[in-house]
Amino acid sequence: MKLKTLLLFLFISSAYAQNQSDAEKLINEGVVLHDKGDYSAAIDKYSKALEVDKDNLLALSEKAMSLNSAGKYVECIEVSKHAILTHSNEDLKNVYVSYANALDHLKKTDEALAIYQEGIQKYPNYYQLQFNKGICYTNSNRYNEAILCFQKSLLINPRHAGSLNAIGILEMKDNRIPAILAFSRFLIVEPQTSRSTKNLENIKKILAQGIQQTGKKSITININSNVLSDSTSSKKENDFSQADLILSMASGLDFDKKNAKKTEVENFIRKFEVICSSLQETKNDNFGFYWENFAPYFIEMKNKKFIEAFAYIAYVDSGSEDVVKWHKKKQSELDKFYNWSKDYNWKN
Repeated sequence: MKLKTLLLFLFISSAYAQNQSDAEKLINEGVVLHDKGDYSAAIDKYSKALEVDKDNLLALSEKAMSLNSAGKYVECIEVSKHAILTHSNEDLKNVYVSYANALDHLKKTDEALAIYQEGIQKYPNYYQLQFNKGICYTNSNRYNEAILCFQKSLLINPRHAGSLNAIGILEMKDNRIPAILAFSRFLIVEPQTSRSTKNLENIKKILAQGIQQTGKKSITININSNVLSDSTSSKKENDFSQADLILSMASGLDFDKKNAKKTEVENFIRKFEVICSSLQETKNDNFGFYWENFAPYFIEMKNKKFIEAFAYIAYVDSGSEDVVKWHKKKQSELDKFYNWSKDYNWKN
């Protein structure tokens, strides 16, 4: 009797292992199809994987993701709920992202935010939950709450390009120094993409904000009233009014005779050095996320004399002859810069 029981156990174990192996193969095939954008075929693979290995968590998680990408939001929600019900003690962080994202697409904002929050409580160190919650807030025009989520995402993962991009976009109208810093950091973590090309244009646009040549020898500088601090009021969080004002003066000098003959990158370096110097001079009197997280990075960049390398990284896709020549001659400078940036201590 004991021998029969043992043989039965071995048979069941072998069958289960085979099912897992078959399911894993189907899931891998599904992932390849998903990455190619063939979501329907990927969903079919995950469904077959679940036929051979019922309630396989990876299959459920990947299926929810593909259903979400395919716009099948109701089905995504059903699969996500089932995964959470059957795997309550396992890793469900990506399931929560798909689940809440589907609710957001269905304009069920409050439900989506509740699911994001539930996921964040379970997985507080998963930056994608904070980032996607920020997207949900953005979609409902709740920009201040969105920015807080993107900031929390960066506290978890300082290299997350999506959060840097989002902060840059949301801050560029009324708080241009943090926007410049966010876009600049983006260009370091995600160079040479369509987004990096767009974000360099965003930086250039922000740098030129309020500057207009009104005559052959005259320039008009318009200062945004939002950056003019009231000396009688208490200090505001993330106040960059002094750096903003100094940047306007530096940008006005683009039309100065001695700078007119400089290359675009050289003038960018001049203005960026002014920004970083201003940050260093005023950091002790200010506070807030950007002062505590962005400013120290760029101050150290200046002090280690890496602004030139950063500038040529930012302009790498410009096609300018001077940029091409610099990259050919200064590979060692690029290596030093990237090694510094990679090892930078974000917990300072």
